[in-house]
Amino acid sequence: MPKNIIESKSKMWNLWHGCHKLSAGCQHCYVYRGDSKRGIDSSIIAKTKNFDLPIQKKRNGEYKIPSGSLVYTCFTSDFFVEDADEWRKEAWEMIRLRSDLQFMMITKRIDRFNESLPDDWGEGYDNVTICCTIENQDRTDYRLPIYKEAPIKHKILICEPLLERIDLSSYEIGSWVEQVVVGGESGYDARPCNFDWIMELHDLCVEQNVSFWFKQTGAKFVKEGKLYNINRRLQHSQARKAGINFQP
Repeated sequence: MPKNIIESKSKMWNLWHGCHKLSAGCQHCYVYRGDSKRGIDSSIIAKTKNFDLPIQKKRNGEYKIPSGSLVYTCFTSDFFVEDADEWRKEAWEMIRLRSDLQFMMITKRIDRFNESLPDDWGEGYDNVTICCTIENQDRTDYRLPIYKEAPIKHKILICEPLLERIDLSSYEIGSWVEQVVVGGESGYDARPCNFDWIMELHDLCVEQNVSFWFKQTGAKFVKEGKLYNINRRLQHSQARKAGINFQP
C-alpha cells in the first residue's frame, strides 16, 4: 500500500450505510448532515445495493472495479459497527477474493477489531489498510494502544476532526504507522482547529520519518491567534497551500 492515500485510480464501496455516534468526533458527522437533508435516519444500518460491488461484473465478464484500484471501503458507516456483524463475513470473503485490489477502511471501533476478523486473517491481509481515527487525547489514549498491537499490515492514523492538541510522542509511531492524516472539522457547527496542533503532529512525523498529510483546514481555522472562517470548497486547497505535507 503506497504511503500516500491519495490515488487517482480509486473506487468507493459503501456496502452498508448508517452508523451510531460514538465519541466527540462524531458530533457533527458529515453522513448525518447529508442524510438529514434527504430525510434519512442515519442511525439505521442497512446493506446497500452495492454490497457485492467488488465481485460485480460487466457484460463482457470483466470486474466492474478494475485490478489495481484503491477501494475506499464503508465511508458512510463503520466497517466494525455492531449492526453489521451478520454481513461482515461475506464482506471479508469478497475482500479476500479480490486480492488484486487495495481496500482501505477508517474506523472509530478498533476495540471491536479482534472479534470481527475472518478465520484466516493471521497477521493481516496484504491488500487491506485499516485506518484508526482519533480526535482528542482521550480517544488517542484509549484507541492507540489497541491499534498498535493489532495485527494489521498497513496502518494509517486519522487525526480528523482534530478537536484539540494531541500528544503522540509516547507512541513511537515511526515504527508502525505508515501515514498520519490531519484535518479540521467541516460544517456550519464546526469546532475550531488550531494550526499549532497540526504543526506539532507534522514535526513529530518528520522527526520519526512518517508520511504526513494535512488534508483540510476545516471550517474554523485558527492560526497565530486569529480565527478564519473558511468556505467548504477552499478547505482542501488552503491546506495544500500550507506546504507542510511530508513524504519520507
